[in-house]
Amino acid sequence: MTERSSSAQSPSHADSPQWLLNRAELTAVIAWLFAAPTPGELRIRLEQVQQRLLDEHDPLHAADDQAIRFTPEVLQAELEQIAAAQTLERAHYYLNRLQRSLDGPRFAPDSDIDLRRWKEYDDILTDSLWLIERRDGSGVHRADYWGNFVPQIPHQFIRRYTRPGEWVLDPFAGSGTTLIEARRLGRNAIGVELQPAMVRHVEELLAAEPTPHPTVAVIEQGDSLTVDFADLLRRYGTSTVQLVLLHPPYHDIIRFSDDPRDLSNAPTVDEFLQRLTILTERIAGLLDHERYLVLVIGDMYRHGEWYPLGFQAMEAVRSCGFRLKSIIVKNITGTQGKRGSNELWRYRALAGGFYVFKHEYLFLFQRR
Repeated sequence: MTERSSSAQSPSHADSPQWLLNRAELTAVIAWLFAAPTPGELRIRLEQVQQRLLDEHDPLHAADDQAIRFTPEVLQAELEQIAAAQTLERAHYYLNRLQRSLDGPRFAPDSDIDLRRWKEYDDILTDSLWLIERRDGSGVHRADYWGNFVPQIPHQFIRRYTRPGEWVLDPFAGSGTTLIEARRLGRNAIGVELQPAMVRHVEELLAAEPTPHPTVAVIEQGDSLTVDFADLLRRYGTSTVQLVLLHPPYHDIIRFSDDPRDLSNAPTVDEFLQRLTILTERIAGLLDHERYLVLVIGDMYRHGEWYPLGFQAMEAVRSCGFRLKSIIVKNITGTQGKRGSNELWRYRALAGGFYVFKHEYLFLFQRR
């Protein structure tokens, strides 16, 4: 387990221009604002502060070893909210909040998100409906492996539920999306993949992806139903993990290989769920208590009937000592399988009396 620091993970505005402000000078400014006798006088003083912030030669910008970083639009919004307050009492509430942001970080549980600067994490999703129209194609990410999930999914969960230097396990590594995102975010990650060709492909991708942090990102060839996970983790210097991402096949919707051990070749849905349960039981003991597991899965439609595979899989995981924390619905309208065929799917829906699949589930669990 690693210690958290205020600089370990920058807020989402990190790519935006930043103000590096003198902490002592900013503290004095906030005290001066507190001393305003009336709301009107406070607004006058706030206008002066905003003008000072726009002057790069002002002492506010004389950064030192105790400097504090602010995103301009976030700080300006804070000042505007203070100015809009109708009473000094309310204005002082907002000023206190601004003052606390100078006192050092207050981390969210199991992450390095600074709750004192929560407005700066505007890319962190907190709603249960995720509308992601375009997959992240940056770096070595590819969409050429049918069935892989969009990189934004592991990105979001790694940001929310791990700290830099912690460990992520992906027993269905596929094209390595989780491993790539973990490397970018400074987390260690181990993936297991059944298909040797995919393992070689992911190794090539990882070799081409920059390594900005001294962390582990590896993929091992094997069957997650039989691989010795404890030994695997020991080989890389850990005994437990802090996040598990499960993205199994959606039974036989896509046949990923001819290997009978492949979950996409399970002869029945019941057999698929039984294997998923066995896998979850095997990895549950590797996940630290109170830490998180994410199951990404969708439903099936065949022979004129909707099969709630997602919720069946949810119950399978829940039975293995996990509490369900959230159900997130993610749209899949931008996937390669649906792209360019919307009219065809609409016709089929009208003719067949059903609704077109445009979502999958992200089930968030916490180990009891």
